[in-house]
Amino acid sequence: MPDPSGRAGGDRVVVAGASGLIGRALVESLRADGVEVTTLVRRPPEAPHEVEWLTSDAPLDPAVLDGARAVVGLNGASIGRFPWTPAYKSTLLWSRITPTRALARAVRDLGPGAPHLVSASAVGYYGSVPGARLDEHAPRGETFLADLCGEWEGAARGAGSDAAVALLRTAPVVHAEGVLKPLLLLTRFGLSGPIGRGTQVWPWISLDDEVAAIRHVIDRRLTGPVNLSGPTRATANDLGFALAVRMNRPYLLRAPVWGMNLVLGRDATEALLTTDAFVAPDALTATGFSFTHRTVEDAVAAAVPPAS
Repeated sequence: MPDPSGRAGGDRVVVAGASGLIGRALVESLRADGVEVTTLVRRPPEAPHEVEWLTSDAPLDPAVLDGARAVVGLNGASIGRFPWTPAYKSTLLWSRITPTRALARAVRDLGPGAPHLVSASAVGYYGSVPGARLDEHAPRGETFLADLCGEWEGAARGAGSDAAVALLRTAPVVHAEGVLKPLLLLTRFGLSGPIGRGTQVWPWISLDDEVAAIRHVIDRRLTGPVNLSGPTRATANDLGFALAVRMNRPYLLRAPVWGMNLVLGRDATEALLTTDAFVAPDALTATGFSFTHRTVEDAVAAAVPPAS
């Protein structure tokens, strides 16, 4: 895999957050293609490719990143844990800001020749904008999640104006460990149906395309915000109904917004379930990226075995 920067080395990628759904799949994909991967872990290392970090006040040694093609930051507590109490909202924020600042500082300290910093963010950056088509130039929204994403991206930009920094505004991943996790259980017991109106547009992406898109960002050395979202518009009903059909279960029971606010909290409901945002992956498609799963139905079919 050639190094677009022209630096020596280039066949190594450093990944923080490698234990999560996206991180595991990314590491597996890179190693399958012969790319050396160093993983940053919050425990004593158990293998030569692991480096301990964030277990003390000591900063990440920039030498860990030296010679790597890219460093990918995917850390963050799950947004799928409810309710979002004030304490958990603080955890959501600082579990992202702290590691991102540490990576940015190491990149900044390396100076010229530092690796490409590829830092996670989320489509929650845009908030809810019914009827709009949101490319990477769209403004930030006004929800808690939009503010969180803004702080997260600001931490990555702390790498300095001379650093190559990509901001991965990722959509909910259509996978059993992603956005489908709570829906699978409800659907299995015949309890699924429209969430609120059900016609709100939900951003989405398959796990295969998420990993391929991150690798595309690395290979093309893209910088700035990059929307990692499926190319076709889908509503909450489209996703829910596709899952019900796949599992041969009914799709009937509507979940009222007031009930979701009561159980999950208003911030979580607005950010994840009733948000209405068509997020377009313009930066990817403009640089030649091709999606494997172009519709949410394709993504569901790839993620969920058919009912027997």
